[in-house]
Amino acid sequence: MREALSLARAAECLGEVPVGAVVVRSGEIIGRGFNSPIGEHDPTAHAEIAALRDAARHVRNYRLPGCALFVTLEPCAMCAGAILQARIARVVYGARDPKTGVHGSVVDLFAVERLNHHATVVGGVLAEACGQVLSDFFAARRAAKGFEQGNEKGNDFVSPEFTDPYLAG
Repeated sequence: MREALSLARAAECLGEVPVGAVVVRSGEIIGRGFNSPIGEHDPTAHAEIAALRDAARHVRNYRLPGCALFVTLEPCAMCAGAILQARIARVVYGARDPKTGVHGSVVDLFAVERLNHHATVVGGVLAEACGQVLSDFFAARRAAKGFEQGNEKGNDFVSPEFTDPYLAG
């Protein structure tokens, strides 16, 4: 998870929402990724997708059985779908995402019995550190946008509620 946090900080340096992910097989990192939808002009360029793509290229197979995905933020529906399609065995995430998280925050896609693959999911690993990176990013973004544009509420596309749940743990 610490490597995923490092990748999240790399995303932040590029002005992206700081989320990082790694895919691990037999104790070795075989895939790395961080959020880059803004820079890539690609709504699918989430950290999990990037890490899955990197791992799949590494093993030369789109299936990643026996692998674990570590990600700093609870996966969204798109990423959960990709995780299941890749046959990831285990997902470990840091902070919960009350707006788009699909391991119970909004819905639990990983618990849908009718799906043909299931992954073991563990949340809350280094949750405080993972959440703090996100909270700090959005606080700085709101402050910068608010002062630059005379907008007392800050950046309109980021609601203040987004960061509060991470601080609550």
